[in-house]
Amino acid sequence: MLVSTGEQVTIALLTMALHKLNVPARSYTGGQVRILTDNVHGKARILDIDADMVRTDIEQRNVVVIAGFQGVDGEGNITTLGRGGSDTTAVAMAAALQADECRIYTDVDGVYTADPRIVPDARRLQQITVEEMLELSSLGAKVLQTRSVEFAGKYKVPLRVLSSFESGKGTLITYEVNKMEQPLIAGIAYNRDEAKLTIRGVPDQPGVASTIFGQISDAHVNVDMIIQNVAQDGTTDLTFTVNRSEYTDARSILEKISNQLKAREVVGDDQLAKISIVGVGMRSHAGIASTMFEAMATGGINIELISTSEIKISIGVADRYVELAVRALHKAFGLEVETHEEILDSTRRLNSRNHQLKLWCRLVTNILGGSMLILTRRVGEALKLGEDITVTVLGVRESSSNRHRCAKVVAIQREEIYSTVTDRTPEIGGEYQTSRRM
Repeated sequence: MLVSTGEQVTIALLTMALHKLNVPARSYTGGQVRILTDNVHGKARILDIDADMVRTDIEQRNVVVIAGFQGVDGEGNITTLGRGGSDTTAVAMAAALQADECRIYTDVDGVYTADPRIVPDARRLQQITVEEMLELSSLGAKVLQTRSVEFAGKYKVPLRVLSSFESGKGTLITYEVNKMEQPLIAGIAYNRDEAKLTIRGVPDQPGVASTIFGQISDAHVNVDMIIQNVAQDGTTDLTFTVNRSEYTDARSILEKISNQLKAREVVGDDQLAKISIVGVGMRSHAGIASTMFEAMATGGINIELISTSEIKISIGVADRYVELAVRALHKAFGLEVETHEEILDSTRRLNSRNHQLKLWCRLVTNILGGSMLILTRRVGEALKLGEDITVTVLGVRESSSNRHRCAKVVAIQREEIYSTVTDRTPEIGGEYQTSRRM
């Protein structure tokens, strides 16, 4: 019950804020709208939703605010959905209401071809299929939790990821595939929490694999990639991966199994990473795997494990090669190249952002008498405010002319680049004079 109270407080506060804006709104807990779940507390799954009450409110032009992450079981006990439960609630409500689209507002502006922290020229995708997003989520991409994507696919709910901080179209996650525009590879995901275990010299006979993985499963250890070598002299080697947090337990179990099966030895490595490429284009195009392996060979990266499915290829590499591998694959598959529509959208967004900043600069200049620092969400972002002037904005500082005080905004990024702008903007009649200090 305690862990569900945060959302309950939040919906009440948001509804009160809407009322202050004269917006009619009502708030509901998961139990009040009858989000029925099973009784697996902490990781409950949604079974049914009675959306009649919500539908009536919407018809009466009320804004409905629902607590995510929670529901009730058949006996009326409060349950929680676990990690990503709020996203799952949103998609489930959209399905119950037969909404045209479910929009998830988060701290990123969409789904990217790779982690922008590793690949600076990673681009935002206009559209991605549910299948691809499901694979990316399960393979390490942290934009959406797997359960919410599963729900969207099951009930055919178009899902859009957007930024809470800036305008834009975000990324549409859809069950429909536009074959004319679909790229071979949608994106690259990675997971650094991998570990590898190998049991060598086990008997090559029926039932051995069942014995090994049965006992591993009984200990609630999840196994990921599995590879078995070609048998020699009646014995074989079996290699598999587990989550790094379960490595010690899995190795202990494997040592006991090794004694039972009279295997030669057990070896392991808890510094493994999994790199995956995902794309529905793999179904109809050859050469994807060879391109991937060639990129790794060129970068001098040894592939320790390989796992494939219909729309993804995963490889296991030493953890220290993650950044190099992701960048190499991103370049090898040309994922930095924008489509025509993406270029147009990026231009529209940049123009919109510059326009908003100009208005803000003009307003702040009038208030503070012309002395200021300005904030931008991306340090080093080029924002052209005059014909020959580009500044980086970081916050508003105190004006000595009218003693108007403003809170100093501190940049979260690694580097802080300041630009001081004096006098009025060119539009108001003055000129910019800029200076920069690192």
